[in-house]
Amino acid sequence: MDEQMTQPNFIAGVPLVLGGNVFGWTAKGDEGLAVLDAFYEAGGRMIDTADAYSAWIPGHKGGESEAFIGQWIQSRGVRSDMKIHTKTGMLGGKELYEPERVLTSLDASLERLRTDYVDLFYAHRDFDDLPVDEIVSAFDGAAKSGKVRALGASNFNADRLTAALKVAKSNGAMPFSALQNQYNLVVRSEYGPELQELCITHGIAMLPFFGLAAGYLTGKYRTEEDYAKSSRGGRVKGLAAEHGPQVIAVMDEIAAETGATLSAIALAWLLRQPGIGAPIASARNASQLATLLEFTKLNLSDNQMERLTNAA
Repeated sequence: MDEQMTQPNFIAGVPLVLGGNVFGWTAKGDEGLAVLDAFYEAGGRMIDTADAYSAWIPGHKGGESEAFIGQWIQSRGVRSDMKIHTKTGMLGGKELYEPERVLTSLDASLERLRTDYVDLFYAHRDFDDLPVDEIVSAFDGAAKSGKVRALGASNFNADRLTAALKVAKSNGAMPFSALQNQYNLVVRSEYGPELQELCITHGIAMLPFFGLAAGYLTGKYRTEEDYAKSSRGGRVKGLAAEHGPQVIAVMDEIAAETGATLSAIALAWLLRQPGIGAPIASARNASQLATLLEFTKLNLSDNQMERLTNAA
């Protein structure tokens, strides 16, 4: 086994990566800036974004989140304190991983973020028909530019991540040292035992997205009527799947035992899973952020952890 890393240099502050998908969209103006201010004041130092955020909104083209975060970084003068994570690879096909395209995307992100480097730069998704050595080489080029401190892989499976690590080692390239896949109490297949072992063995920090299953694990979706109230209700229902109600039932029991919110329980469980560096979660306002951060003060017992793990 390779020696495990102690703490990657893109991890700092409270163990929460603030999700940037909402910035410049549902969190904007003074309210969005207040979220970032509150996160900083609470000791938060990691922010995750992407060049694709929020291209899915009519009238947006992607980059809105990076631009909003960049405005905040510059106006507050906090760049040296923060660990900024961003991604590329969603706004097109595999041509985005051509070396020059990766560098062009990186430079555009840096301009929007108003910085000359990022702490963590991800390949936002894998392209199965693209040889993994080409992906490794392209992102190594970004690292060699001096504008990237570490590299990550997002939405990669165990076979492809293993292959990427082998290629990087044999070619002397910078390896992926972070993984960002979906993982939470109700969706666990994208970070199964094989990936967990891989991350632990190679010191890869798993920073899971959808830690609250798009809001399902807050407990606010319990009936068909609840799903119908939200524009993303169908997506949330899909994430909950057939075992969602059993998970919520156990979470309700633990909430009664601890006085904690369901959000705090879900994130506290995540943080204690093998290889997890910190969960990613977003907040549209400062009140939501305060609720998210409650998990940093919650100590679940071994019995409570076991019940949650066995609920799905």
